[in-house]
Amino acid sequence: MSLRQRLTISYISFFAAALIVLDIGLYLLVCQAMMSSVDNELRLGAQLVQQDFTTSNESFQVYYGPRRLLPPPSISDFGGTNLFVQIYRQDGERVALSSNMPESLVPDLELDSKSFQAAMGNTAVAHTALHGTVRMREWVMPLTFRGEVVGVIQVVRSMREIDEVLQLFAYSLLGGGLIVLIAAARGGAWLTSAAFMPINEIADTTQSIVRAEDLTRRVPVPVAQDELHRLTLTINDMLARLDQQFQAQRRFIADVSHELRTPLAAMRGNIEVLDRGAARDPALLSESLADMRSEVNRLIRLVNDLLLLAQSESGLEMRHEPVELDTLLLEVHRELRPLALGVTLRLGSEDQVSVMGDRDRLKQALLNLAVNAIQHTPSGGSVTLNLASQGEFAAISVVDTGYGIAPEDLPHIFERFYRADQARTRVRGGAGLGLSLVHWIADAHGGTVSVESTMGAGSTFTLRIPRIPTPLAIVVDDEAEI
Repeated sequence: MSLRQRLTISYISFFAAALIVLDIGLYLLVCQAMMSSVDNELRLGAQLVQQDFTTSNESFQVYYGPRRLLPPPSISDFGGTNLFVQIYRQDGERVALSSNMPESLVPDLELDSKSFQAAMGNTAVAHTALHGTVRMREWVMPLTFRGEVVGVIQVVRSMREIDEVLQLFAYSLLGGGLIVLIAAARGGAWLTSAAFMPINEIADTTQSIVRAEDLTRRVPVPVAQDELHRLTLTINDMLARLDQQFQAQRRFIADVSHELRTPLAAMRGNIEVLDRGAARDPALLSESLADMRSEVNRLIRLVNDLLLLAQSESGLEMRHEPVELDTLLLEVHRELRPLALGVTLRLGSEDQVSVMGDRDRLKQALLNLAVNAIQHTPSGGSVTLNLASQGEFAAISVVDTGYGIAPEDLPHIFERFYRADQARTRVRGGAGLGLSLVHWIADAHGGTVSVESTMGAGSTFTLRIPRIPTPLAIVVDDEAEI
């Protein structure tokens, strides 16, 4: 079952439940209103009997039996109404009934003892009784004269008309509810279909993009600023990120293939030279072995970078030990100076600063920054290594006088697999992993790495690592008395 169908069924079920509750409440409200109207009519009829009885006996009294009894009230006026009236005296004997009461109902409408006793106790009682197949509503109240209960008034009304009206009303609610429910079902199905139409379009477009393997396409963005608008923007952003990652991976595979092919081709060439007799020439043998050793070292560096990148993805833990950055900077300078190839590598300002971290990883970060600066600096240029204490951080800056970085490349310079234009590099560029590894090492140490560059003037890379706080010096007063 599709989501659209489930939503439609849920909507109809909720609407049906609400409609049933509303119909039941409305039916009960109408029943209560009509019952109250009937009770008011019966109460008014009984009050008219009481009023006529009181008025007629104020100036006329007769005696019956052993005690003084009043003549029963006149109920002849009820002959043309739908109210049946009966009068009982104190001993329970019926002394009067209205002329409109059918003789067949007289035995059924005999007042029961419970209602009679309640009325004699000066309490009005209203209840509904079933006489045959017809419901009858009764109102029983005491007949009083000068504050004394002298009899009982029973006013009865048939509920046949009320029941017929309520039955017709119930059928109307049921029929109308079914019609409304059917209309709501059709309307709900149409609304859900219309609401899901943009989602279906988004799904169809996304599927076509996947089938065509064209991540450059985008899903059309709806004009309305609603949830579908946000969903479309999210999908387009995801497609853009996927496209960016796939392009980066394609570039990476091509770069790694090139990086691997070049040294392997050089090594194969040297092997062929040795095979043709260079092994008997000491000078040629030494040159071939040096070339092969250089290419092997290049391959090892590439593999190490790839391994470190994989380890960073799996959550490689760093060592935390004191590291003297000034000593580490001297080591990097000493190791890279023979490899500068015409570029002046020098030390600038150098403070004595220590940090807590992984010495090998920090050294790798410095090597990557320095090698990157040398590769992008023409012969005759310079690369300067600086170390300074800046507040709570140790700042290592690598300043070169190279070609600079284009403004459009600056936001992506630390992305993995990203390589700026290699046409301006003095030597062949790497696989685009060095600076991304520097960024990861900085993050792992709670630091940052940033770059500032001007085309044609050079670049400055700054690595900031939280330093170890310097202990406060304790000043001893030699003249203090002990």
